[in-house]
Amino acid sequence: MSPKNVTARSPFSAAEGQQQPLGGVRREPAPPSRPSPCRRPAPAMALGKLQKVLISESLDPCCREILQAGGLRVQEKPGLSKEELLREIRDCDGLIVRSATKVTAEVLEAAERLKVVGRAGTGVDNVDVEAATRKGVLVMNTPTGNSLSAAELTCGMILCLARQIPQAAASMKEGKWDRKKYMGMELNGKTLAVLGLGRIGREVATRMQAFGMKTIGYDPIITPDVSATFGVEQLPLEQIWPRCDFITVHTPLLPSTTGLLNDSTFAKCRRGVQVVNCARGGIVDEGALLRALQSGQCGGAALDVFTQEPPKDRDLVNHPNVISCPHLGASTREAQSRCGKEIAMQIVDMATGKGLTGVVNGQALSKAFSPQTKPWIALARALGTVLCTVGKQMQGSMQVCTLGTPLKEAGSYLTPAVAAGMLAGGTQKEVTLVNATLLAQEAGLKVTATHSDVAPEPDSSTGLVQVSLQGTPHQVTGTVQGSTPVLRQINGAAFKLPAPLSGPLLIYRAKASDTSALATLTGLLSKAGAQLLSYHSSSTVAGEQWSIVGLSAPLPSLGELKPRVTEIFQLHLP
Repeated sequence: MSPKNVTARSPFSAAEGQQQPLGGVRREPAPPSRPSPCRRPAPAMALGKLQKVLISESLDPCCREILQAGGLRVQEKPGLSKEELLREIRDCDGLIVRSATKVTAEVLEAAERLKVVGRAGTGVDNVDVEAATRKGVLVMNTPTGNSLSAAELTCGMILCLARQIPQAAASMKEGKWDRKKYMGMELNGKTLAVLGLGRIGREVATRMQAFGMKTIGYDPIITPDVSATFGVEQLPLEQIWPRCDFITVHTPLLPSTTGLLNDSTFAKCRRGVQVVNCARGGIVDEGALLRALQSGQCGGAALDVFTQEPPKDRDLVNHPNVISCPHLGASTREAQSRCGKEIAMQIVDMATGKGLTGVVNGQALSKAFSPQTKPWIALARALGTVLCTVGKQMQGSMQVCTLGTPLKEAGSYLTPAVAAGMLAGGTQKEVTLVNATLLAQEAGLKVTATHSDVAPEPDSSTGLVQVSLQGTPHQVTGTVQGSTPVLRQINGAAFKLPAPLSGPLLIYRAKASDTSALATLTGLLSKAGAQLLSYHSSSTVAGEQWSIVGLSAPLPSLGELKPRVTEIFQLHLP
């Protein structure tokens, strides 16, 4: 059985709107909590129970209209102070922002009912994605909404740098006629380096090719074959610096892209290189850029974004060879309408269970909306709960193995579901597919996934999910029959008739020759006024059998049963 291939996403992302990795703060693992006698998993995130949405910034009216048409109550309060936001967010299920609202850990903690933060735009650096993930709050963006507007602004910036249009216009307003002072350059034949070849980067490249520019670029995710289809020759960064006349950046702001253009890289460039940043402040080291401008190593810069917005240090803005704008990349009527419309539709689709798009921190949840995958997610969660209950631990290494061709791509959403099941009933208030992987890591649980196309009969047509705690004999295997999750095997003991995994369950291991446990259980059920709904026993291993009993209600006490069994557990599955 070979490990499942996982394509790693480089932190130098192909587009500003791609998913960003969670923050790098290392925390000590939380102490494990022992399973309770009757384990009830924490409730899954109620995606369909969105009621009230707060829009904290000015958006196109279509955003409010679409939300209201979808049955949601909408409150529009742009320009809230931090204190006002903390008060307003308390009873909201959804929050829609642009770039001004800072969705910090403090804001998320104050939001008692919050389930989703929607960013009407691409970058989510104003949202604490890690804190949202830990709390189980979904973060969405609209990566396509402002791509054209940002690309067009970038192209305009390049033209302005080449011909010094803003400086010449300002001179004219001062009553001057400085034709000789503003000698520009043609773009035809010049080389443009595009760093980041996602949606915006490729739009810029294709448009500037119309001016006769040669386009080179770099992106660790987009392959050279793909970039060649839109006319960009990919090169290593070290080969790009000395070859380009213009550089434009189109990456997210990440630790790996912060200061991508710095003193060292400017020194490798042609003297007089022109720089454009319409992506995120900080990708270009502002101190290094100012030094390069002062020395003439950089001939000009066009900046729509700054490390601090608005910038308090005005040295860059005031430099005569710098063109600057107040973060206007998405500031077009078309982009704002598109972003407002897209985020509203995404939230309505989420609330009505139609689908999930634009997810930044919970891709596994996208699959949860498919009728075909819901039973498998329920199975994976149940297997995690059973394994944690039987194994009596929530730490160590856990392996999730999917077997059978139908489950070839299922590991991405089944692994978080297993982790959620393992953590259910612990100290966390709510464990969901959004935060399960992160919380598992912090609890000291390492989760890996593998896949094999070969599944044993008779499950080859549907597939099996096998979950094991490495270094222990504890392993559970299940499948889905119809739409019902069922258990096939526990610790090497197979069930000839698979046991349904739902509702109140009693699981015990006893000597195969001793039937007193079942007789005692029948008496306890009678006393408690509960019913035995199903009974499944496993094959015999080392003279013992596992039994799984479906109950109409949990038993108040297992005291009378414990002397008659080797081990016994009670849990409640959705």
